[in-house]
Amino acid sequence: MINVESFARAFDRAVVERPADDGLFGPGSLVWRVHRDRSFLLAGVRSLMMQALHPLPMAGVAQHSTWQTDPFGRLAATGGYILAVTYGDRSTANQAAARVRAIHTHVRGTDPATGLAYRADDPHLLLWIHAALVDSIVKVVLRYGTALSTAEADEADQYVAEMVPFAEIIGVPREIVPSSTSGLAAYIESVDLLQATPAAQEAIRIVLDPPRLDLATLDLWHDLGQVAAGTLPAWAREMYGFPEPAQELMERESVRQLIGAIDFAFESLPGVLEARERIELRMRAGHA
Repeated sequence: MINVESFARAFDRAVVERPADDGLFGPGSLVWRVHRDRSFLLAGVRSLMMQALHPLPMAGVAQHSTWQTDPFGRLAATGGYILAVTYGDRSTANQAAARVRAIHTHVRGTDPATGLAYRADDPHLLLWIHAALVDSIVKVVLRYGTALSTAEADEADQYVAEMVPFAEIIGVPREIVPSSTSGLAAYIESVDLLQATPAAQEAIRIVLDPPRLDLATLDLWHDLGQVAAGTLPAWAREMYGFPEPAQELMERESVRQLIGAIDFAFESLPGVLEARERIELRMRAGHA
C-alpha cells in the first residue's frame, strides 16, 4: 500500500496556521493558485518523465537515492519540498532549500550511459529540473486544470516569471532562468543531451507501475500515467517508446473525472482538507 499519508503530512506541515510572513510568493500569486489546482499531481508525473530524460541528473538519482526501493518515499520528500517552498513562510522555504542544497554537495559521479561527470549542485542540471517542472505544470494546467485561463495568454507567462525564485533558491542564477513561456520552450529545445537511458527507463517503469498499491488505486494510477505520457511532446514519447495516445484517453472531461477521483481520496486524508481551507482563506485575504 502506498504511504499516501506522508504526502498528507507534508501538505499539512507546509500550510501552517500562523506563518511569520507570506513567503516567496504570497496568497495573491499565480504560484499559489496554480499549485492548488487539482491537476497538479498529473503535472508532477509528467515532470518526472521530462526530468528523467536528462542523463546526468537521472544518474545522480539512480546512484545516490533510494528511488528504486522506496519510490513513494522519494516522491513524498520532493512533494514536501515543493509545498514548503510554495506555501511556507520565508524561513520555512529557505530552510527547505538549504537542506536540499546540503544534500546536493555530496551527490556527484559519472553517468554510465554518456561517460560524463555530474554534480547535483551544477546550476545547469538544476535548471533542467526546474524547467521540466514548470513546463509540465503550464502544459497540464492549461489543458486539464482551471487555475490558468486559456483566454488570458499572459497568465502562463506570469506564472513562469513568478517561478524564477523557485529555481534561484536552490542555486540557479536568476539571469539564466527562463521567465516566459517562449523562453522556457527555447531553453528546452536547446538541451541536446536528452535521451531515455536505462536508468530513466527503469525509473519511469516504477513510476507507471509502482509496487504495493491496492488494485483500485493501481487502476487509477495506471490511467494517470497513460495520460501523463500522452501529454509529453512527440520527441519525448519516442525516446521512451510510448505509443501515440488514444484521443478518447486524452479528452478533457474524462481526464478531469480521473483527477477528481484521485483528489477526492487525497482530500479525505487527515489534515488535507484543513490545510486547503487555510490556503483558501489566505488567498481570499490576499485579494481583499
